[in-house]
Amino acid sequence: MKIVLLNLSHNSEKLIEIAGRTSYLSFDKQMPGSEKKFIRMIIKNGHESVLEHASATFWVYEISRVLSHQFVRHRFCSITQQSQRYIDEKNFKYIEPFSVSTNSEAHKIYVNLMKDIEKSYQKLRDIGIKKEDTRYILPNSTTTQMVITANLREWRHIIKIRGEKAAQWEIRKLVIEILKIFKNEIPIVFSDFIIDDDNLVISKNPS
Repeated sequence: MKIVLLNLSHNSEKLIEIAGRTSYLSFDKQMPGSEKKFIRMIIKNGHESVLEHASATFWVYEISRVLSHQFVRHRFCSITQQSQRYIDEKNFKYIEPFSVSTNSEAHKIYVNLMKDIEKSYQKLRDIGIKKEDTRYILPNSTTTQMVITANLREWRHIIKIRGEKAAQWEIRKLVIEILKIFKNEIPIVFSDFIIDDDNLVISKNPS
């Protein structure tokens, strides 16, 4: 799994403060560093709509289509995904779950199936079947890549529900890694999101 931050709204936290103070007409309270206290206040009070003025774009790759199928359900994201219709997948890569890779019998079954699918894919292409139809035999484990853009309110929502322990392991790993990037780039916006040994904890009293 690879994650690259492609774009983040310039001066995101100050932008959020300006938007919020427009609502309160409290520009007289704006000063260097005042965005920190202001953002913590609006998050604590649940006034997160002003977070929508800033956005972030990530390029994620070496992920499975299992993960991508889950992510596209977040309808407030803009997503561009690698096409299986136009890309030749004759040497497709795939993701193997840890529970399978650490079980010798399961690993053997899994790898043999992937090899059979790869051979069948090539046979179909050799007899003239188009890529757009041959792709029907590809497994959900096939790797893909996406460029994802969302505003910061939506990113908080995604991380909150996909980062909890009950979430599927691969998408959970993805959003935790994205959260680490956010906490490095714009820590105040995610100050109530705590990573404890790769476990996500939502604090009611952001620091």
